[in-house]
Amino acid sequence: MRKQFVTIVSLCALSFNLSGQESESTTIEIDKSQILVESVLTKEEQEALTPNEVFESLRSGNERFVRSDLTARDHSVQIRESVRAQYPKAIVLSCVDSRVPVEDVFDKGIGDIFVARVAGNFINSDILGSMEFATKVAGAKLILVMGHENCGAIHAAIDGAKLGNITGMLENLRPAVAMSTVTEGPRTSSNRLFVHEVSENNVRNALKKIVADSPIIKEMLEKKEIDLKGAVYDMDTGVVNFL
Repeated sequence: MRKQFVTIVSLCALSFNLSGQESESTTIEIDKSQILVESVLTKEEQEALTPNEVFESLRSGNERFVRSDLTARDHSVQIRESVRAQYPKAIVLSCVDSRVPVEDVFDKGIGDIFVARVAGNFINSDILGSMEFATKVAGAKLILVMGHENCGAIHAAIDGAKLGNITGMLENLRPAVAMSTVTEGPRTSSNRLFVHEVSENNVRNALKKIVADSPIIKEMLEKKEIDLKGAVYDMDTGVVNFL
């Protein structure tokens, strides 16, 4: 991947003394010349990637996220570089939960990954169409379905919540509830181990539906042009646990 470096940045800061009076302005020099900045992926770079390399890129990106060692990026440059075309590495299906910032979780920037989001990260025809576009048309090499711990949609499906269009939406998650039979204790959202089991099974169910309902993706998988993975994001630690 092409790299570039940011230059030295000067910041001007005004400080105040204990009496509340404004002091003289101070210029602080911050040397960022050694901070690596990723540029937007080109078509040639995307084509050269293997599905496994993309998977390892996501894994290593999450490791950087967990240790707060994120890659520096010049977003204004990336916006200009990506305006005419995009060549992402992967498409990630995630829940809509605001506590799961997908690009940050994998230390990815503008143009790096497609992100599809729906409460409970389930599969329907619209999501499948988006995945087919991302892989067959736009060249992404990996599909990742990522659930997360403490998912409100999973809780609602377990407890049989009913409210407006949410009722019908939760029907997509009920198969995962039904297939979760290992965890002991109450089959309610108060049982955190049961919620975890349902979350994992919901991801596994999504993976099966992708292969069963999309001949395009199934063929690409058989030809090893792409790969398909599942994961659950742990909000307590920031770690993505791949299934």
